[in-house]
Amino acid sequence: MGTPEFAVPSLTKLIGAGYPPVAVATGPDRPRGRGQEVSPTPVKKAAQEAGIDRILQPEDVTDDSFAESVAALEPDVIAVVAYKILPPKVFTTAAEGAFNLHGSLLPKYRGAAPINHAIMQGETETGVTTFFLEPSVDTGDLILQKRLSIGPDETAGEVHDRMKGLGGEAVVETVQQIEAGTVDPTPQDDTQATPAPKIHDDDCEVPWAASGEDVHNHVRGLSPYPGAWTMHGDTRLKLYRTRRAEGHGLPGEVLRDDDRLVVACGADAVEIMELQQPGRQRLSASDFLNGYSLSEGEQLGDK
Repeated sequence: MGTPEFAVPSLTKLIGAGYPPVAVATGPDRPRGRGQEVSPTPVKKAAQEAGIDRILQPEDVTDDSFAESVAALEPDVIAVVAYKILPPKVFTTAAEGAFNLHGSLLPKYRGAAPINHAIMQGETETGVTTFFLEPSVDTGDLILQKRLSIGPDETAGEVHDRMKGLGGEAVVETVQQIEAGTVDPTPQDDTQATPAPKIHDDDCEVPWAASGEDVHNHVRGLSPYPGAWTMHGDTRLKLYRTRRAEGHGLPGEVLRDDDRLVVACGADAVEIMELQQPGRQRLSASDFLNGYSLSEGEQLGDK
């Protein structure tokens, strides 16, 4: 069960390892892309390419009809990767258990946005976890974990793309352990739990009063999606890539604006490497400054 691109390697690796699912559950077909053409989810597309013809696409996973459809399949195992929160009446139909793949080293970063929050907090390591499903979200007994380093300038998108392959390996190993009867479930230590809730637009505003390191982590932790933003007058600018820099000034003050765009933070500064104005392409700072007026001494964010 899964919907986005993050779940595709788990599906394809299961098939490659000799565990083709009897069915796939994914999100409904939706208008997608610039043309808003109705198209399948990445998981549905991968399933169809693999010749899987039983594809469930419930609008509401809590509907009794979905639970009945899953139960009719008599599943041995249900593997969940980037899907909706399932009610017990669905996941308890699996004879050998249902498990989820989560993009953090649980119990750290429980919630909808673990990759983003880990980077925003300056973590140098994250990973993936498989765990048995329970009614409360992200709290079930741990099955296995795989670790993944985070580079000092790496963005959430870059970590995501490396993590999805590692996640596929974890899913296959989890199924193999369940099949062999070698799983040794480990309860999570709730005292070590940290939250990773869904990120809202207001959360993405650049906190210029924070340190340069914190601003840098904020920007890369939200890149490319949903994207950190700041105001220049009445114009909202999205920032996608920064690096730490030297400099002092009022938080949000532009310190340099030639071929480099350096902005003061509460302590130290950051150099903005890639950004975007509304309705335009994402550009390097030097290309951006060729067509946008932003001068030394001007202010980003609140004055």
